[in-house]
Amino acid sequence: MTRKPTVEELGIDPDALDWKRSGNDEGAIEVAFAGGWTLLRTSGELISVFDENEWACFLDGVKKGEFDNAAS
Repeated sequence: MTRKPTVEELGIDPDALDWKRSGNDEGAIEVAFAGGWTLLRTSGELISVFDENEWACFLDGVKKGEFDNAAS
């Protein structure tokens, strides 16, 4: 299995990206897109970097309700 690159290895400056927020709560999820990569963070702390396929699979899971009980 190949290790995913870090934001630093990709040469992406997270502060320069246009982040989209899921809401106004303190724990809101933020998403930004940079080339073929999707960055996910909460409270300004980077959680993960997704390639295009991983992001598509994540969105598919969200639409199917796979994460509905994740916060309970």
